[in-house]
Amino acid sequence: MRLVIVYNANAGLVAAMLDSVHKIALPSTYPCSLCAVTYGPLAMKRRWRAWLQEQPLPVEFYHRPDFRAAFPADADLQLPLIALADGARVLPLLDAATLDAIGSIDDLIAKIDDRLRSQQVE
Repeated sequence: MRLVIVYNANAGLVAAMLDSVHKIALPSTYPCSLCAVTYGPLAMKRRWRAWLQEQPLPVEFYHRPDFRAAFPADADLQLPLIALADGARVLPLLDAATLDAIGSIDDLIAKIDDRLRSQQVE
């Protein structure tokens, strides 16, 4: 079992730079609520990084195209997404609508921890 974190963004340096500008200039139109909560303008937020490092499950990160290639059976899921994966399928923990409603790192972490407990995953 692994924790899968999927950003609704493209990978790469150019995409990251464009995303940073978009988050600053037009935050209300930025398409990745998970990125907006977990990243500052230039880097991953410390609180999020620390929580990730404490996880007993392996954590895998994907950007939109990489996720669709790695999990073709789940390619139609709306992104961003936090899920559990066991093999080639994912079990969503927090879907796009839930992530869109989260406004802080602490709220995000509390929601993930709650869902992991309800799935009895530690």
